[in-house]
Parts: sequence; structure tokens; C-alpha cells
Amino acid sequence: MADERQNQLIKYIVDNPETFAQNLAKALEHAGKALAAYIGPRENGDVKSNIATDELTSVVKTLAQVGDYWVSDPQRAMEAQNRLWGGYIDLWNSSLKRMMGEENTPAVAPGMRDKRFKDPDWDENQYFDFLKQLYLITSTWANDMVREADGVDDHTRHKAEFYMEQITNAISPSNFLLTNPELLRLTVESNGQNLVKGMQHLAEDIQAGHGDLKIRHTDMTKFALGKNMALTPGKVIAQNDVCQVIQYDPATDEVLKRPLMIVPPWINKFYILDLNEEKSFIKWAVDQGHTVFVISWVNPGPKQAQKSFEHYMKEGILNTLDVIKRTTRQEEVNAIGYCVGGTLLSVTLAYMAAKKDERIKTATFFTTQVDFTHAGDLKVFVDEEQLSILEKQMEATGFLDGSKMASAFNMLRPNELIWPYVIKNYMKGEDPFPFDLLYWNADSTRMPAANHVFYLRNCYLDNTLARGEMKMDGERLDLEDVTIPIYNLATKEDHIAPPQSVFLGSTCFGGPVEFVLSGSGHIAGVVNPPSRNKYQFWTGRPPRGTYENWLHKVEEHPGSWWPHWDQWIRKQDDTRAKARKPGAYRVKILEEAPGSYVKEKI
Repeated sequence: MADERQNQLIKYIVDNPETFAQNLAKALEHAGKALAAYIGPRENGDVKSNIATDELTSVVKTLAQVGDYWVSDPQRAMEAQNRLWGGYIDLWNSSLKRMMGEENTPAVAPGMRDKRFKDPDWDENQYFDFLKQLYLITSTWANDMVREADGVDDHTRHKAEFYMEQITNAISPSNFLLTNPELLRLTVESNGQNLVKGMQHLAEDIQAGHGDLKIRHTDMTKFALGKNMALTPGKVIAQNDVCQVIQYDPATDEVLKRPLMIVPPWINKFYILDLNEEKSFIKWAVDQGHTVFVISWVNPGPKQAQKSFEHYMKEGILNTLDVIKRTTRQEEVNAIGYCVGGTLLSVTLAYMAAKKDERIKTATFFTTQVDFTHAGDLKVFVDEEQLSILEKQMEATGFLDGSKMASAFNMLRPNELIWPYVIKNYMKGEDPFPFDLLYWNADSTRMPAANHVFYLRNCYLDNTLARGEMKMDGERLDLEDVTIPIYNLATKEDHIAPPQSVFLGSTCFGGPVEFVLSGSGHIAGVVNPPSRNKYQFWTGRPPRGTYENWLHKVEEHPGSWWPHWDQWIRKQDDTRAKARKPGAYRVKILEEAPGSYVKEKI
């Protein structure tokens, strides 16, 4: 036992104190640069510290309501305290038995999917094992206290659960040098060289974020649009203050008569559907004989501050339908909407139904919500108090900085998108691996103030579209008036548009809906080319009742849902036409795809 403990200690002893001290001094120098990069923009007034204070105040007020529930009743407070101390006593007894050489069962163990404690020393070294169990007992207790606080309303509890999860994830011993065995060994073995490089990365990332930390997820220098991403040949054939319209070159002699219009989200850029030749849904659709048009949204600045949902509908979707008619001489169109682009498409469909405009003959939705009852953790960010904070943020510039929305999405999966990269980048000092999907994820876009506030208020806060209460250009919108065939795709592990939410939205439409569930999440479940033969998808009866009941009678299919969608489209209308090239009927070609709007950085 003594030899075992001695061997465990040797791994954590510095081999070259002089080199270690030199590297520690270098690391502190870079840490000073990081601090200066953080403080400088605040002293200059470029970063408003009062906004961060408002956000922190919201967190404190929310958690205080949970605390009030437990301390307001002495018996309840005692029960909560006893539960925590009971866990600590179990841990203490377990640790004593281990110190005496007895075999024992740990007081608590991490979940099977918890990747934070995979290093062997989290189990084999009693010090780190004790820290791990102490953290798990405390964090589980804290999260339970929030979940069991019956005296608070559902929205407050939801916010408190989210905030508590962020806090407990942040204080995990895996996130700190002296309490993470892997980081400690690496620091000893490299004589602190990892900290030198890590602090250098930290300073660079705060500078890149203009005073805020912009965590690097990939090597941004390895990718460029039009060179190794967004390569499908096409032309920009129209543009305005809201978007460019791209028409892609045909790859077949014959095409489906109905052109295909894709409405991507403006929260990120359209080339998620055209990452590279293998992963490109756009290229695949062109190869199947679709005449593909894509809306490439502008990366808005002050000029677009007053561009609303209505502007995006009229100058985006409706204008693109006009462009398609000019260049193809076809009025009937198949349409696809992805995420918030799908929400805008559904609003447009209801508006067109009210106006007796029948140009869109089928609609496909990728991970789209129209009923926001079960909208998931993003609802945490939407209430009157937080919308007021958000409006204050957008007041000066007229838009929401893309990094704010990116941070919100990352917070939905902190143990996948935040803390692993903090550890790798700033403690291990590793250079990030080049990954096209993470490059796209980091290529954020701004959001116009008018558009974003309308979306949050009418969808997440008031759910007016599903209730038939949304108004657009004087028209009251009712999704039941949308009677065209709809292909509605949800993804099983979606944390942005949960499948329960997408399923519920299927019941809002007045026509036939083909509800399909794909494996994986919001991105990988959509961008799943047939050539990879990954994941699976499920089909079943029409979407009625509940999502959970629908799952009981479904058929599982291996691989990609893309061919299933293509077959569905052809069932609606398989009429063919001669292939159409961009620039037909004297439509002016403005530039090569992917266009200039998508290349605009924040």
C-alpha cells in the first residue's frame, strides 16, 4: 500500500524545477496580456460592463427564489441539509475504509456518459477520487434542490435548473489544474510548457473577442469559402439589403419541373448545407435533378437595424419566388426551411394562404419549430426581464452581436462545447484540430434588432404563431390554412428544436404532414449524406397525439433520410423539364457562388 501511494506521488513531482520556474514566469507574462486584453476594452467603453451586471443580477434573483423556498420552512431546510450531510458522511466512511485497505463501494459514481472523469487516476488515486465524489455529491444535491423547489413557477424553475447546471459544470474539479490529475501530470512532464502556450492562446482569444473570451474550437486558418468549403458551382443572380439569391448549375440533362428554394437560418450561414462535396446537401440535391436556389442572408449591420420579420419574409422569401419565376418561367416551387428559416417559411406560408398565393406547392422543414410550447433550454433566455436586457444590448448598434448567440448555443452543451475546449486550449496548450463543422459554427452572424426582438417575443415568449394570433402586414396568420403537403424532419437528440416541439408543430398545419425523425442532433442529423451510411431515421403514422406515443409504432431505417425525402418530393410531382442554367431569360449574373454576403465577418 505504501509503495502504491509513493508511485502515485512520483507522477506529480516536478523533474526540473528551474525550467518549470522559467515557464511559469512566461505563463504569467501571457496571463498578464490576457488580463490587459480583457480590461482594455472596458476602460475604453467598448464593452459595457453594466450589461454583464444585469445578466448576473438575473441569475442571482432566479436562484434566490429557489433558496427562499427551502429556507422559508425550517423543517424543509433541515431535510435539505441532512440530505447533503448524509452524502458527505457516506463519502467519509467510504474513504476511511479505502485508507485502511478495505474494498469498498464508492459513495457516488459519475454517469456512464460523463466524459470528465475518464482518466484512471480519478479512481486509482484516493485524493482525486475523493475530490470527484465530493463534487458529484454536492452538484447532484444542488441540482436536486432546484428541481424539487415546488414553490416557484415553471419558468423560474427552468431558468434555475439551467443556471445551476452552468455553475456546477463550471466548478467541476476537472476544470482546474491542481484538481485534475491529467492536467497536473502534463504540467509536471512538460515543466509547465503547456501553461505557456495555453496562456498565449487565452490572450489571443480574448483579443479576438475584443475583450470577451472567444473560445477557439478549430483552426480557423485551414478553411476558406469557395476554396475548400461551399464549393458547389452556382451564381448569385439577385441581391438586396436582406439577402442574395444563389442559383446552382445543373448537373443533369433533365431536372424536376418544380425548382427547389432553400431558406436557411440567418442565425448562422447557409453553407452548413454545402460544407464540402461529400457533405453537401445542396450538391446532392443538384445531382438528383433539382434546380436549387438558396437564400444567402446578409450579415446585418446598422443599416439593417429596422429590418423586421416582415422584411425578411418579403425581401427574402417572396422576392426569391419572384426571382425564380423570372429565371425559370416556373411559378410552382418546392421549398425547404431550416431551423429559424423554417419558422420564417411557415409564417410566409400562412401569409401566402391568406393572400391566396399558391406558388409554394410543398414545404420541407428541417428541425423547425412553429409551436414553442416545448422549445427547450433556449426558453431560459426569454422573459420580459431578459428581453429588456437584450434590447438594451442592441440599442446602440441596432443588432445583436453574433458572439452572443453563439455563446448561448454553447451554453446548451457546456460539457461538449465549452469546458473541454477551455481545458485543451488554455491548460493543455493544444492547438485545435481543423474541423469544417466547427469552423462553420464559429462563423457567427449578427441579427437585426427589429427582427430578433419580434422573433423572441412572438415565438418563444408569446407563441403567437401556433395560437393563430400572429399578425404580418395586417394579416392574422393561421397555420391551419396551410394545406400543402409538408415533410417535417426532427432530430432525436436536438437541443435547439427538441423533437417533442417539432412533433407538436406538425399538428398546427391544415394539410398532410410526413413526420420523420432522424438520429443524432440539430446539425449532424440533418447533414447526413447517404454515402456515409451513418445514423438512422424513423417513419410512422401521421403525427397525432403525443410524440412519445408516436414513437411506439415507428419503422427504423438505416442510414440517411435524404433519399426518403427525395422520393417524397417526387410523389408530389415528378414532372421533368430541360435543365436550367443560371442567367437564363437575361437574368443578370452578379458573381460566383457562394457570393459575397456569406463571406462578411462580424
